[in-house]
Amino acid sequence: MLRGFYGAASGMITQQRRTEMLTDNISNINTPGYKADQGSSRTFPEMLIHAQNNDNVPGGGSTPIGELATGVYMQDRTQNFSQGDLQETGNQTDIALWQDDLPENEEGEQGALFFTVTNADGEERYTRNGNFTVDGEGFLTTSNGSYVLGEDGDPLEVGNANFTVTENGLVTDEDGEDVGQIDIAYAENANNLVKEGNGLLRLEGEDDDPEELPSAIGNDAIAYQLNQGSIERSNVDPNQTMTQLMSSYRTFESNQRMLQAYDQSMQRAVSEIGRLG
Repeated sequence: MLRGFYGAASGMITQQRRTEMLTDNISNINTPGYKADQGSSRTFPEMLIHAQNNDNVPGGGSTPIGELATGVYMQDRTQNFSQGDLQETGNQTDIALWQDDLPENEEGEQGALFFTVTNADGEERYTRNGNFTVDGEGFLTTSNGSYVLGEDGDPLEVGNANFTVTENGLVTDEDGEDVGQIDIAYAENANNLVKEGNGLLRLEGEDDDPEELPSAIGNDAIAYQLNQGSIERSNVDPNQTMTQLMSSYRTFESNQRMLQAYDQSMQRAVSEIGRLG
């Protein structure tokens, strides 16, 4: 009976976490460059049940009865780095990153490309949100003030919003002078990146100072282009996400009703079956 409690409770916890993940996706459906989270659920190791002291077995040994599931859990929460649709805005400071077919890693998965920026502490971070702006000092920044870095690792100083970006990332100011090239970072295994907030991603390593992502510039195997005056939309599918959200909610309710049934059975066992006299 208690195993039933654990199984139903683990199912409710799993669906609660899945609902939170899907709700985050829905709330960021209009966030430029947002990559949807996806989760996978697995069962805990199953238990093999035996009947002990079986008289039909020589020596009163045990007889296998079967396997018993012990509940489920959300194994991991990863991001879907597939390309999002491009939306034309007409804003010169908006830059969309379009990635073509990329090389596959050892696991048969494609990598991903990102703009290289800095966080508030000057540490290198990555983003797909190309909704940029120009600050008061003439530097190209994200909407949250993070500097957009050039190929040389320095912030790009464009002067004002009247700059031009070519498809390969070369930036010229309003006078036609080259000011640098937007650095595009390449992640062979994008699952090593974790969300940090404000659309920024950081590279998660085994130590406190992980290596930075290599630049995609000069790598002939990596094809991409930048589109000025456009942004990359979120890759969240609203219809599919809402369907998954309703399914998760119904599964949560089913486990809740099961838990209530177990509770009523335990109450009856205590108040009626266990009554003395």
